[in-house]
Amino acid sequence: MKKINIGLFGFGCVGQGLYETLNNSKNFAGEIKKICIKNANKSRSLQEGLFTTQKEEILTDPSVDVIVELIDDAEAALEIVTSALKNGKSVVTANKKMVAENLEYLVQLQQQTGKAILYEGAVCGSIPIIRTLEEYFGHEPLQEVKGIFNGSTNYILTKVFEENLDYNDALRQAQDLGFAESDPTLDVKGFDAKYKLSILLTHAFGIYVKPDAIVNLGIDHLKNTDLEYAREKGFKVKLVAQARRIENKIYAFVAPQFVLNEDSLSTVENEFNAVTLKGDFCDEQLFIGKGAGSLPTGAAVLSDISALSYNYQYEYKKFYNLGQLPFSNQSLLKVYVSFSSPKDIELRDFDSIHDKYFSFDHSYVVGNICISRLLEEKWLNNPNNNVVLCENSHQRQLGNLCVKSLSAEIEDLKKGQVLLEKITV
Repeated sequence: MKKINIGLFGFGCVGQGLYETLNNSKNFAGEIKKICIKNANKSRSLQEGLFTTQKEEILTDPSVDVIVELIDDAEAALEIVTSALKNGKSVVTANKKMVAENLEYLVQLQQQTGKAILYEGAVCGSIPIIRTLEEYFGHEPLQEVKGIFNGSTNYILTKVFEENLDYNDALRQAQDLGFAESDPTLDVKGFDAKYKLSILLTHAFGIYVKPDAIVNLGIDHLKNTDLEYAREKGFKVKLVAQARRIENKIYAFVAPQFVLNEDSLSTVENEFNAVTLKGDFCDEQLFIGKGAGSLPTGAAVLSDISALSYNYQYEYKKFYNLGQLPFSNQSLLKVYVSFSSPKDIELRDFDSIHDKYFSFDHSYVVGNICISRLLEEKWLNNPNNNVVLCENSHQRQLGNLCVKSLSAEIEDLKKGQVLLEKITV
């Protein structure tokens, strides 16, 4: 086995996890030659001579075989990766935002330079889902890819449902354990899962889709009344990333989802991730592994470094062999939307309404809405609304309800709200 000299950028949570897994691995010949960091004055456990603040010291060193990029700045990461490939060095990265926003360009750059970039650690931690899609499912048409792609939010939701913790207390626990950042926005608003889904669309369906084109709704608007509703119906809530092929069009979104107890995702708890694949031939496959934490992600990065020692690279089989399937947001989803006031919800955005409820502290509508509507500002960033996908669970619970005309439903909702306001006054 060829010995690999590694130039590492970043020595945070994942960088330290890589260092530990690398130095405790029994079947890998390699070492970290130099680590580029931002702050030279920060106290670190390793000898000072191992660190540098000058990126060119690593990028232009002819003895460095592989650049490993593990920083949290997507723009700086792209600059490092681009420079490394152009300098004849293969790259491993775990920066899902950088990869998702620039994947088409990175694929072209690999073709031009003849060097590889691997990024298994960017998607679902320790689950080897990208290599599985590339190798095992490289020629099988897939119908669906979905799962729990973010360990931080899954940990929070587990504590909320299993231990009845308050959302904010569960979030603090996740932060204390290193599963969530001090600024949890990317996790709890669904951006992290969206970046990962964007990457998997290329490997699963052979298409490039920019993250901005994908709906992401988070868990930060969940109310206690929403959780009570879920418990009453026998559901759990999971933040689910999902992509489907329907009539040779691809649809994708990230949203909280009501999950039945018999659903395979309902038993995936804490910081674990899960991915389910459904193919034309293989039926459904389930992959589960730790998706957050220093060592699981560090192990995924080390696996990529090891693969490069055998000259492995992604072939993007479906992109080159299947052709580009169109991506679309023009599909209906069945959703539960809770709200405080009619002013906080645009009922005419619904294609149809299946159920409704009014009370002083909890009002909601269940209905069909187009995915594209959810990209609008009034849905994405309205803290007074909470949207939960319920198409799978509610088809069973609400499938036999008669759907009245939308205009009639809107009139009923207005009457109910007016009545509540009069009683309150």
